[in-house]
Amino acid sequence: MKIIVLGAGAWGTALAVSASQHPAHHAVTLWARDATQSGLLQARHENQRYLPGVCLPPTLAFNAVAFAQLKALVADADLVVVATPMAALRPMLTGLASCPAPLAWLCKGFEAPVGDDIGLLAHEVQAQVAPDLQAGVLSGPSFALEVARGQPTALVAASAHDSVRRALVDAFHGPMLRVYANDDVVGVEVGGAVKNVLAIATGLCDGLGLGLNARAALITRGLAEMTRLGLALGAQSATFMGLSGLGDLVLTATGDLSRNRQVGLALAKGQSLSQTTAALGHVAEGVYSARTVVQRAAHLGVEMPIANAVVALLDGLLTPQQAVADLMGREPTVEQSDTSS
Repeated sequence: MKIIVLGAGAWGTALAVSASQHPAHHAVTLWARDATQSGLLQARHENQRYLPGVCLPPTLAFNAVAFAQLKALVADADLVVVATPMAALRPMLTGLASCPAPLAWLCKGFEAPVGDDIGLLAHEVQAQVAPDLQAGVLSGPSFALEVARGQPTALVAASAHDSVRRALVDAFHGPMLRVYANDDVVGVEVGGAVKNVLAIATGLCDGLGLGLNARAALITRGLAEMTRLGLALGAQSATFMGLSGLGDLVLTATGDLSRNRQVGLALAKGQSLSQTTAALGHVAEGVYSARTVVQRAAHLGVEMPIANAVVALLDGLLTPQQAVADLMGREPTVEQSDTSS
């Protein structure tokens, strides 16, 4: 297969490495927006900014053509993987609207709302700007560093199009990376977006030293919030018990490689949000999508108290201690995993 990966951040680089080492000997090109970065990748065979210490395979090709030339770059590809942050997805898909190859995005989150618009999931953005694409999403519990190192990982390839699901499985399914096909794009995207917000809450819980009981309760009730929002948006409930729901939530909420978890830990120590994000040096999508998650939920009449507390914390309206007190002070209710609050 000829695979083009657009975006040389941690996740794009990791998947390009994985595909380059596939037993099927794929021809993989990693595109970087910045020509200097692309030159350094080629010269050093290492992405020192995002994946230091990981040797890039000699078979991996690099490219830094101008954005306007991407249409030509992907013209004869068998699969195009968009590995940009959520904020860059709209212009990227607009430029690739006539791409003939199956296409998948990796970003997890909601698009930032503009004016009175409600922030959209990735497939909703695609429906607006590139409705004719055969497209989908590759997601699941995965840290880029572990994938790049070839450590065992399982992902979900979700699309309404069988051609996209098959292309993703053929491209990435191998000895150390298992890819499951799924047609529930909404559920996979909601899981990927909401888990980042919940990971901030779990990091806060652990940073305050509240204990493992509190962490388990927070993850479980967070899963219920995620499921409620997903069902309201048309997802399948079973998706949230799978890799892109429970699996990704557990990994992001408890793994120390999680940037969103690190945000919660830092806020619990009294650091400001600006100090925290500056120290990370990478995007923590939960910081940018938390407000949109809450807005979409409110628009649908879905109650999400944990996500609301995270937004209030990020906005400086609550201290970490107040956020926990508000959640623990809620009225008792009946536990029903996908409907109760």
